[in-house]
Amino acid sequence: MKLYQSNNSPNSRRVGIYLAEKGISMTVVPVDLGAGEQFSEAYAAINPRRVVPALVLDDGSAIGEVPAIIRYLEETHPDRPLLGSTPKEKAVISMWERRMEQEGFAAVMETVRNGAPGLKGRAIAGPHQYDQIPELVERGRRRIADFYGDLEARLAEVPFVAGDQFSVADITAVVAIDFAKNALSLEIPGENAESRRWYGSVTSRPSMGQ
Repeated sequence: MKLYQSNNSPNSRRVGIYLAEKGISMTVVPVDLGAGEQFSEAYAAINPRRVVPALVLDDGSAIGEVPAIIRYLEETHPDRPLLGSTPKEKAVISMWERRMEQEGFAAVMETVRNGAPGLKGRAIAGPHQYDQIPELVERGRRRIADFYGDLEARLAEVPFVAGDQFSVADITAVVAIDFAKNALSLEIPGENAESRRWYGSVTSRPSMGQ
């Protein structure tokens, strides 16, 4: 297998952390986003959406989208499950990972892509051109604030996002937070003690160096 990814891509980092947690190794092929390599015809043949990451299997077929990549890897490498073991665990982790993606990660992405000067005409990742909408920047910042508040309430009840065990929901949440911190200077509020407790615990894992 080959993983096409970029070190500057938060979505690539989600898969990188997952691979490190599972102890899965594979060939990594860098895609230079700054140089627009994702728009090349060679890469478009791998992933027509022209985004990273993309997983190319041994038979030459390609899988895009982070949840799909992780689902495939979880099915083929079932040891140390990060998507749950029982039907209930799988459903609960899927629910919380979806929330972390929609309410956290997507909110940060919307805010960054609609405000960054270098992304004019590229407000939505993919093969098509979309103008930025400045109003979405302010809304996105409110969404991120709400995400932090909701996450704090959740972590006051459980040690990890989806319950008692570390899972892909924690991976998506921590990458969203680091994305907000690095791109927008929006960190976990100082008064959010439970979130800071969780963040310190999760980021101390060796996999977080990805």
